[in-house]
Amino acid sequence: MVTELTSREKEIYLAQLAEQAERYDEMAEHMHAACTYGKELDPTERNYLAVAYKQAVGQRRSAWRIVSNIEANEQAKGNHMTTASAAGYRRQIESELKTLCQTILSLLNDLLIPGASSAEAKVSYYKAQGDYHRYIAEITDDRERTEEVNAAKKAYEDGTVIAETTLSVTNQFRLGLALNHAVFYYEVLTRPTDAVRLGRQAFEDAVREIDNLGEESAQDSALVLQLLRDNLTLWTCSDELDNGF
Repeated sequence: MVTELTSREKEIYLAQLAEQAERYDEMAEHMHAACTYGKELDPTERNYLAVAYKQAVGQRRSAWRIVSNIEANEQAKGNHMTTASAAGYRRQIESELKTLCQTILSLLNDLLIPGASSAEAKVSYYKAQGDYHRYIAEITDDRERTEEVNAAKKAYEDGTVIAETTLSVTNQFRLGLALNHAVFYYEVLTRPTDAVRLGRQAFEDAVREIDNLGEESAQDSALVLQLLRDNLTLWTCSDELDNGF
């Protein structure tokens, strides 16, 4: 007997297809639809959601940086017409990026965070909430930037409270949150000392316990630890250069 897919299962399946086809905007749309059926996402589905929006938003962030640099170069050359064209294109990309971020933030605020039953789910959602507020902060100014920075900071801190009280120091979700929280301090708040402190604490705590993990768990955590180490190396080297060493 052939069992038909439910509407929710169909959305999940179409999201999988979209991922394989590298059509991340559509993947995000299907995962957004799947979230509205009221059933909590399992770990695999949470990953689909994360990949969809990370890729869709990531493409715009990359495009925004490229066009912003071109705009600045044209302005420096005194090319007013091309500067105006580049600025218009940049604003178009900003609009798309903001819309995607605001869509996933609404989903997180209204459905995903209130409906999360596990600590790992809550931590991953608060991390995402911090990330998407951070991405908007990167492309805005003045009052809007301040609001987004404050919202990102609160989300990372709320997630950290849960992570530190319920998850082990080697847990990949706790480490991922610590990594992005540190990046936020370094890149957005421009507080490198705090970024290094956060990153180093998470790294050193996890390294002391990593040998107690099973092979699969250790591998997942090791990937995040490598990113933490790479960032710490970059940040400390940059700090030494800035101080004349």
